[in-house]
Amino acid sequence: MNQKDIAAIRKQFKLNTDLLTINDIYKVYIRQETSEIYHEEHQSFSLLDIEQQELFLANFKKVLGGKLGVKLFEVRFQSQAEEQTDHTQQLLYDGLDTKEVGDWKANMQRIAQKMVEDVQYEKDLVITFIRGDYFKPTKRQSDEVVSDRDEVYTTPFILCSMNQTERPKRSLVFDFTEREFKSPIMLDSIINLTSPIGGFLFPCFTDNAADVNNILYAASKANKPDFEFIKNVLDGEEIMTAEDDKAVFEEIVKEVIGDQVNTQTLASVYDEIKRMMEVEEEEEEGFVPILDTVEVARVLRVSGMEDVDTEKVEIAFKKVIDDDTYELKASHVVPSYTSKSIKINTKVANIAISPQDLKYVKQVNVNGKRCILIEVEEDAMIEGFTLLEEELLES
Repeated sequence: MNQKDIAAIRKQFKLNTDLLTINDIYKVYIRQETSEIYHEEHQSFSLLDIEQQELFLANFKKVLGGKLGVKLFEVRFQSQAEEQTDHTQQLLYDGLDTKEVGDWKANMQRIAQKMVEDVQYEKDLVITFIRGDYFKPTKRQSDEVVSDRDEVYTTPFILCSMNQTERPKRSLVFDFTEREFKSPIMLDSIINLTSPIGGFLFPCFTDNAADVNNILYAASKANKPDFEFIKNVLDGEEIMTAEDDKAVFEEIVKEVIGDQVNTQTLASVYDEIKRMMEVEEEEEEGFVPILDTVEVARVLRVSGMEDVDTEKVEIAFKKVIDDDTYELKASHVVPSYTSKSIKINTKVANIAISPQDLKYVKQVNVNGKRCILIEVEEDAMIEGFTLLEEELLES
């Protein structure tokens, strides 16, 4: 899946849409003290009252919120052992395929049980599964005037959301009947549907077709996937976060050119990768540009680094990640061009700039002292004062 695919299905989690239908909703309540299923409940989603539907739809939308490689991760299932009877891929696949609600519930309950095996959660947990169909309009090639809803790709899906519960806060209320102030007696747990702590979507979508060999996993925090959950619950293979990819790229470049670089060269590297991403995305919509050994070598040469060839980069890949076939996602390597995503930290001050402005920053030596020089087009302001311009004269 790519970010555009995720955004397309995510925006359909709303009332009164004909591009997404939710048929079943199955909720499992897990007690924190015992890590056992305390209660389970199945309903047709359409039978929930409108307020509940809106709460759950907003929650499911949040499960799919975030960027790929940061909070959302496409996970490939591990190969299934012959003797294994509860492989999550098979449970989900059978859950989509069966028309018997009882069979679907049993499969989802087994996945919920895997979530709490040998895991102690800090609070009571509510695990919600939904089963439905996602419809995506096809693209018309003719000039014929027709509705874009005439033909659609149809993908059955299962989405899971994990939510913690909260105890009601103590408060004081006014009883209009008795005309007195009192403390309310509230024993019911509140399900926190505004901040899901995890979940997943099955299957992934590739080129408008279901990809049942991959599952989209949602973490609760950026760059903090639960690796044990991926391995033991989803039966998934290891993943790399965007943060991991960026760190690998930096170490590979250091192995090739050394750990010292000027801002002009670094800016050229980022600009070249960004340009490559824009060209490839224009040529193939939804394509995720990657950096293999050949591309990394090309980017470094184009950015002005001498004596760089593919062989050197291959050796660096093997040394850093022990895999010269590994492919880095370009979007993970380049800092965000829409924000001041590059941080320059010194003992005196911390500076944040955009990648396109990196070329205006230099480290220079003035009278034997290291200084950060920032080229600006306008007067700098400090505490409401315009700074005087000074000439730097080396002795």
